[in-house]
Amino acid sequence: DYQYILLERDPEDHIATLTLNRPERRNALNDVMQDEIGDAIEAVDADDSVRVLIVTGAGRALCAGGDLEQLKGGSDPGVWVSENVDDIRRSFKRTQRFMLGLQRMEKPVIAMVNGASVGAGFDLACGCDIRIGSPRARFMVAYVKIGLFPGFGGTWLYPRMLGSMGKAAEMLFTGDFMEAEEAHRLGFLNKLVPEEELESTTLEMARKIASGPPIAIRLSKLMLYRGLEFDLETAMKMAAAAETITLTSQDHAEGTAAFRESRNPKYDGR
Repeated sequence: DYQYILLERDPEDHIATLTLNRPERRNALNDVMQDEIGDAIEAVDADDSVRVLIVTGAGRALCAGGDLEQLKGGSDPGVWVSENVDDIRRSFKRTQRFMLGLQRMEKPVIAMVNGASVGAGFDLACGCDIRIGSPRARFMVAYVKIGLFPGFGGTWLYPRMLGSMGKAAEMLFTGDFMEAEEAHRLGFLNKLVPEEELESTTLEMARKIASGPPIAIRLSKLMLYRGLEFDLETAMKMAAAAETITLTSQDHAEGTAAFRESRNPKYDGR
């Protein structure tokens, strides 16, 4: 029972879909919505029947960023309007909860980008593991437009997700849009498809991932992000530990048997 999001689960395909549901505000994030996203991420992470999470937005945007009505001069006073710096700093704990939750959760996360992703909405897209978009997808850092610093982890995310310190700096300093074609060319969008094919393409990838071995995929996601901070020797030692887990799993035995028998494997995550 959420006010600003929808959370749907398909137990047959092992897929959950989290939809930001404030289309009249282009899915702008207020404090309640951030708490709900954090709750939903934790619920999905704890649900063993879910193997993949899709994140999208209702209407014609993924997310327009933070709700400006909760900032100075807005009509919906919230904690961000406070003059107390400690209140403002503590308010970002809800932001950290859901942004870190996307990366820490054991299941892969696919952003289905149906429109603009601006400011915190761009950071949200960066926080997902895979992004699939239509030609209406466009991305903007936006904080510089209103004299703000990216408080959702953007300065860490941008160079890593865009693959270029220069492109990250350009978006950060200018606030210019990155259109769908450029995002796809840079690899930020994994796939760029016609609008009418966006949902089917996203579901196709989600089903493909969900049909894979959960243990191996879980460990791969963990090491993908942890490896950004490791030296090669540490990464090799961690890889040996992770591979030991998969080599002794029932999923590995099933995968090997299916390969030898020329059939599709059926993984149980054990």
